[in-house]
Amino acid sequence: MTVASSSPLVSLDPATYVPHTLHQGDRTYLETNCYADVLIEVLHARGDEPLAAMGHTLRLDFEGDQFSFFKPPPGDLERLFGVDVHEMQPYRPLPGQIAALLERDRTMIVEVDAWYLPDTAATSYRREHVKTSIAPAAIDPAAERLTYFHNAGLYALEGEDFRGVFRQGMDLPGDVLPPYVDLVRFDAGPRLTGEPLRAEALALLRYHLARRPATNPFTRFAEQLAEELPSLLEGDVEGYHAYAFATVRMSGSAFEIAATHVEWLLGDAGTPAAEALRRIVDGSKVLSFKLARRRAFDPRPAVEGLAAAWDEAMGALDDALA
Repeated sequence: MTVASSSPLVSLDPATYVPHTLHQGDRTYLETNCYADVLIEVLHARGDEPLAAMGHTLRLDFEGDQFSFFKPPPGDLERLFGVDVHEMQPYRPLPGQIAALLERDRTMIVEVDAWYLPDTAATSYRREHVKTSIAPAAIDPAAERLTYFHNAGLYALEGEDFRGVFRQGMDLPGDVLPPYVDLVRFDAGPRLTGEPLRAEALALLRYHLARRPATNPFTRFAEQLAEELPSLLEGDVEGYHAYAFATVRMSGSAFEIAATHVEWLLGDAGTPAAEALRRIVDGSKVLSFKLARRRAFDPRPAVEGLAAAWDEAMGALDDALA
């Protein structure tokens, strides 16, 4: 990339970039959701430990028809890393705005169409229009090149994909809204490391655990699943994938991160809770397979196992933090 910048992100090479451990190895969910994954990699690329900001996953709740779309809270990011994330107004062409932000050692999280993202070749690229979030690491508007964080890594695109991502040269109807974008600043306060980082992460874990759902989210999920299952099994495969992503995949990926966070922060004292959380991960995966078969089954035993694991995990964490 030829655009001058004070950001350390611009020197990263997708060919040699090593993702965070949350996006490597023998994990059940190498990807969680696009927003959380992008922030994990942006923090990691700058030398921060994103695991410190993952205590919020223990607040995951069932919202009536889906589990919470979890994101690291902006307040946590500011307390831990001095990172400020807030909405910004895309009032001019995005490539220029992105270049200006990177020049000031900032970036943005921007909603784009995965149709134009080459890293989604196995799913959406040139096949399906899907909203997703990326974070630019480097950009050359004149050469139409972009390096960007997405899902579990760092990637690059250019040419027609560049124009598509930024809607350049398209005859769009007047009712098409600009994308939602967040500004990401790295100068909002102290950047904690070492023991001060762990101490603040522990305080945040206590804060979030005290605000966990008042009732077991999987018990409520069981009721909704029993109602939805007949129509879900009669529906099309697209409906299944949408439902699975919003429910069992969201819960499984969140609690897998939660287990890793607890182990990182509490060590051996967190083992009982981490083991219970991983039973949620395994149970979510098994339930997703059962749903994928598109055959009638009794979901109660599977969801009861998830509910029991959630109760055990919360109790173990209360004991560890007492």
